[in-house]
Amino acid sequence: MAVLLGGLSAEREVSLSSGRECAAALRDEGFDVVEIDAGADLCGMLQAAAPDVVFNALHGRWGEDGCVQGLLEWLRIPYTHSGVLASALAMDKTRSKEIFVRAGLPVKDSVLAAKTEVEAGHVMQPPYVVKPYNEGSSVGVYLVHEAANGPPKLVETMPETVMVEAFAPGRELTTTVMGDRALGVTDIITDGWYDYDAKYAAGGSRHEVPANIPQEITDACLDYAVRAHDVLGCRGVSRTDFRWDDTRGLDGLFLLETNTQPGMTPTSLAPEQAALNGISFGAFVRWMVEDASCSR
Repeated sequence: MAVLLGGLSAEREVSLSSGRECAAALRDEGFDVVEIDAGADLCGMLQAAAPDVVFNALHGRWGEDGCVQGLLEWLRIPYTHSGVLASALAMDKTRSKEIFVRAGLPVKDSVLAAKTEVEAGHVMQPPYVVKPYNEGSSVGVYLVHEAANGPPKLVETMPETVMVEAFAPGRELTTTVMGDRALGVTDIITDGWYDYDAKYAAGGSRHEVPANIPQEITDACLDYAVRAHDVLGCRGVSRTDFRWDDTRGLDGLFLLETNTQPGMTPTSLAPEQAALNGISFGAFVRWMVEDASCSR
């Protein structure tokens, strides 16, 4: 079997870490594993390796947006995680939010706007968040506070069209879905904004799992995560992120996004929730391989 890792996206380093951990765990589980750093000649590399199954540990564009899934479908190689359509929908924050709204799931209002428009003036009343509509790991996220004197100045690498979303205050919660069941709720505790560094830098955040929250909120997170997984057509493992304003009860809970390729080091959020259910990291990745398929 092959583990795809690295790749060409802004989340390359995260993917290298996830992929190496998964490859090591799969070897411990008895699999014959080759690691493939997904470059421009990925098709040729896959054909040369001829794996019977692929563990997809890629993150970000080209790895979790339906692109590599389409290639694997073309080559008829079973692969882990979601298929082409679900991957593309989940990665496109605007499309996925439209689906969530139709399914009755709570999300914050948002608009797509030109980068130049966002820099010229507030396109919605602060506080709001500006972010790419097709990246993950909080890459390129700007929080514009109520006290901001003017609009944000975005870095040159931001896309020409961005998402502007009403800010959801409160605590950062997340729920992993494995197949057809939700594994639990984690409260992600940071000293500030849950940005890229908070997610991946040592000491950037700590995880309280299970989250110390009212049962009503736990039940809602579990329900919403499974529903989000299902309405997008996800397969295998996904993770859905929430913000919860604990001064407003259930009315303060909002779904942010669903990740079809959640981080997969032993201390990542999804494996932590699996461990809470008595599923070791090795058993977790083995289940994903055994769940791998094509054509969905």
